[in-house]
Amino acid sequence: MQGRNVIRAVLFALFFSIGAAALSISILCDDLVQHYQNAELLRAAQETLDRLKSLNADYGAVLERLQADPNDPNSVKHLRRAILGPDPNHPDPNTVYPRATAEQLAAAHRALTADSGEPALGPLESGMPKWLDRCRQPRQKMTLFFSGVVLILTSLVCFGRAKQTLEEE
Repeated sequence: MQGRNVIRAVLFALFFSIGAAALSISILCDDLVQHYQNAELLRAAQETLDRLKSLNADYGAVLERLQADPNDPNSVKHLRRAILGPDPNHPDPNTVYPRATAEQLAAAHRALTADSGEPALGPLESGMPKWLDRCRQPRQKMTLFFSGVVLILTSLVCFGRAKQTLEEE
């Protein structure tokens, strides 16, 4: 009889916990989606902040260099080339400037996108798990909700407290 009670307790805990998890996920699905979207936005903002800090440090170094020797004509020339890029009207004789046509660029773009094999995800969907994306659809959310309710009720009715029989009394 003791073994039967242990099996009932294990089955009750199993069915009840799975039902409670399904019920919780169906109720909290929208909040979980919002959490993953906020995490992705936070990651993008952190990347932007890091890039801005790097640019700020670079421009700080440029300003220090200009303040250290303001009369050096070569420093302004090198800085102009570094900040604005090479001057197409006065090309450097030791530099090769590639010239690609629009057709070549389009062909390279098609080749690179064809090799990727998977569709590009939006910035907000890349970190979201696939199961959560499926669960947020209204039909699946309702199915998950009712499945959780049925599992909880099943665990309470079938594996709850056993009635004492006349033999045990």
